[in-house]
Amino acid sequence: MIFGKHINKYYLKYGYMLLGGVLALLLVDFMQLEIPELYRMVLEGIQYGEVNVSGTIKPFDMNFLLDDICRPLLWIILALVFGRFFWRVCLFGAGIQLSTDLRSEMFNHAKNLSQQYYQRNKVGNMMSLFTNDLETVQECFGDGVLMFADALLLGVLSIAKMFRMNWTLTLLSLIPMALLLAVSTIVGKHMMRKWEARQEAFSALSDFAQENFSGIAVIKAFVKEFRELWAFKKINKENERANIEFTKSSVLLHISVTLFVESVICIILGYGGYLVYEGYFNAAQLIEFISYFNSTIWPIMAVSQLIDMSSRGKASLKRVGELLDAKIDVSDRGDVYDIDFIKGDIEFRNLTFRYPGADYDALLNVSFSIKAGENVGIIGKTGAGKTTLVDLILRTYNVPDGTLFVDGHDVNDIPIKTVRKYSAYVPQDNFLFSDTIENNIAFATDGGSLDDVIRAAKLSDVHGNISEFQYQYATVLGERGVTVSGGQKQRISIARALMKDASILILDDSVSAVDTETERVIISNLRENRRGKTTILIAHRISTVEKMDKIVFIDDGRVIAVGSHDELLAGCPEYATMVELQKLEEEKEGV
Repeated sequence: MIFGKHINKYYLKYGYMLLGGVLALLLVDFMQLEIPELYRMVLEGIQYGEVNVSGTIKPFDMNFLLDDICRPLLWIILALVFGRFFWRVCLFGAGIQLSTDLRSEMFNHAKNLSQQYYQRNKVGNMMSLFTNDLETVQECFGDGVLMFADALLLGVLSIAKMFRMNWTLTLLSLIPMALLLAVSTIVGKHMMRKWEARQEAFSALSDFAQENFSGIAVIKAFVKEFRELWAFKKINKENERANIEFTKSSVLLHISVTLFVESVICIILGYGGYLVYEGYFNAAQLIEFISYFNSTIWPIMAVSQLIDMSSRGKASLKRVGELLDAKIDVSDRGDVYDIDFIKGDIEFRNLTFRYPGADYDALLNVSFSIKAGENVGIIGKTGAGKTTLVDLILRTYNVPDGTLFVDGHDVNDIPIKTVRKYSAYVPQDNFLFSDTIENNIAFATDGGSLDDVIRAAKLSDVHGNISEFQYQYATVLGERGVTVSGGQKQRISIARALMKDASILILDDSVSAVDTETERVIISNLRENRRGKTTILIAHRISTVEKMDKIVFIDDGRVIAVGSHDELLAGCPEYATMVELQKLEEEKEGV
């Protein structure tokens, strides 16, 4: 059994299942301890020809065997079968329910965490929390209650019966058991540290494997298979070492249990045999006593396994708790108010922003406005702060109060869900799910028809490519969309954003992988079909944004100039220089 703030509530929630399982376990333990007495009566009958049954002497004949041995044993067997089935359903079922609820709680919390958290924690480590660690916690919840209750109930009942037969022999038998508990407690603390190290090693192994599978094309292209194999071997060896260290501790605990149990058997046989010799016991009673002690062996083993399990469970629950306790950095304030609709007016007022933990400002005193329905291009060198601007509009990071307004409202006063509801976003790293093309495009809507999907695909100029596939829109993409080209992936992502028909559309360098003719078609379609809606297009090529209503030129986190292409060309030397440089590059490429 393990306890902690993230798991205690589930003991209450599934208390009725746990209680039902414990009651069934009590029935099983009680009936199980009736069997040694039946053994004793049979042995006495064989030895003496008569049996003492609760002070009454009965002849050992067929009627006695049927009425006092076989019939009670049949009821005991039925009770054991029913009880064991019922406690397994209750206790193991409660563990499965806990795992399901805790996994949902973890996933729900994980989806609310900011990008900053995922920059610090790798996918492989996250997956180990949802698999290995959660399975360990589930095991401790269901099996832990079983072992604790069974050790307590069966142990107390067995020792009570042993005391009733001979208290001296019972006390002698319990001395090694007390030493065992002391040793188990010490070893258990050591095992907890070893299990933490084991889980960390497994997480590192998962991280490395996941990253290599995702980047297998790069590894093959640079012929680095041997280097990655060597690195994997090193991490795998560390994982092996951590597992061996934990196994050594676990084996030490189990060997200690065996040692102490066998020492008790020696005590019972030695002193018990003496009691039989002196006439305090007969041979049948000694067998009955040994049977009761054999019933205590499982509780003793259960205690050692419980310590082993609890050590692992505490370490895994600690890791799960770190996820559940992770602070949600980007969230609504308590005084936000919802609005019915967002038109798409956006205004930056002297916005200065620094990424958490960074040493310098990513944006500095940014001020400009976008009117609803405008097509705006944002251009600048790599690392100038273009993506940061749109990330703040979508509230990916916290925005300083009074620096960013949407439809005249401070963006911090509007629920994040509302801002994102009326926005559509195509990021630089286009992500596609391992699903059909139709479902990938329709992902942005709660339910869109195939005709709507085709319309969006035509607007992003990818319909022709999709029609050439064997299964067309029913084509299932590989992981992260690896089965389509970079340009096709970008255009499918644009189609997905267009399906939403949002008031604000943000395209972050989303036509960089297509040729200039396709780029012109896409931009023309956007201008024609998104009249009255705000479109923000981040690009590196001047040709991509020169037809926009407004261009924002940004450099080193500062807005250098805002205006049309002709206005910037005439009034912004830096922009004019960029235009000339790109023309020279185009001419050189043409030659």
